[in-house]
Amino acid sequence: WCGFPGVADTPMHSATLIRVETAVGIHFKGTHRPRMTSPSRGICEWLLTILSLFFIILTFPVSVWFCMKIVREYERAIVFRLGRLLPGRPRGPGLFFFLPCLDTYHKVDRRLKTLEIPFHEVVTKDMVTMEIDAVCYYRMENASLLLTSVANLSSAVQLLVQTTMKRLLAHRSFSEILLERKSIGQEMKVALDAVTCRWGIKVERTEINHVRLPAELQQSLAVEAEAQRQAKVRVIAADGEKAASESLKMAAEILASSPAAVQLRYLHMLQCLSAEKPSTIVLPFPFDLMNLVSAASHNSTGSSLPTSAPNHPEAPKDKKDSPML
Repeated sequence: WCGFPGVADTPMHSATLIRVETAVGIHFKGTHRPRMTSPSRGICEWLLTILSLFFIILTFPVSVWFCMKIVREYERAIVFRLGRLLPGRPRGPGLFFFLPCLDTYHKVDRRLKTLEIPFHEVVTKDMVTMEIDAVCYYRMENASLLLTSVANLSSAVQLLVQTTMKRLLAHRSFSEILLERKSIGQEMKVALDAVTCRWGIKVERTEINHVRLPAELQQSLAVEAEAQRQAKVRVIAADGEKAASESLKMAAEILASSPAAVQLRYLHMLQCLSAEKPSTIVLPFPFDLMNLVSAASHNSTGSSLPTSAPNHPEAPKDKKDSPML
């Protein structure tokens, strides 16, 4: 809404509110661009068009081969007459008619195209500088809008992808970039499609291809990863020692409850040693005799300890009774 003064003959009020669309006569719908109407053709253009048609009719059998063109299924032809874009949808696929003297046409390929984004530096949220390259897949949707709005398509899309990637990755940390490539590619696709739809291009997919880190950062990450692996190795070794000690404790309790099992285990170990080294002669020592020796040693140590006799005070000799008694 905006204010306009009244007409000169009418008294002027404080404010008169009207709609801008009604005053100008243009209606904007969504995010589409307003439709531009080309001015009417001049007399010279009409005369040239009539002369061209008369020349085609005059040389009809031969001129047909110059006025008909073929457009493939995946192509569309945009026709310009005397430099002006002809209204209507693009020509194709199949045959289409044009005036060879006045018309020029351009073919646009509608197949999916691949654009490789070279390595460029990106600064992450945690202030890590890295180099990233990407791949962008896009196709042409509106050929007329594309030819009249973009001059160098590949360069425009490449620069747009690079700036969009820098803007999005500036809000992400280094670990998120490495782990969430799929979601980052989806965000990039949405952001790119919001801009390229005004150019007549549809972005199908964007992917981060490679991530190149500086040498200092690679070395620090390698040291950190090595330290984490060493810590995991130590934890696993400690868990193994704990499990082995618990198993040995249970085995010792089982063997202590059964002396025959100890003897059998001892004989089995001797058999294994004799099988591995047959030249070695092993003389088993009975466990019963070992028990007797251990008991005797315990008794000897017990008897060797000095026994202290109780010290009783001796009674005094020749002690006289007190006169009081």
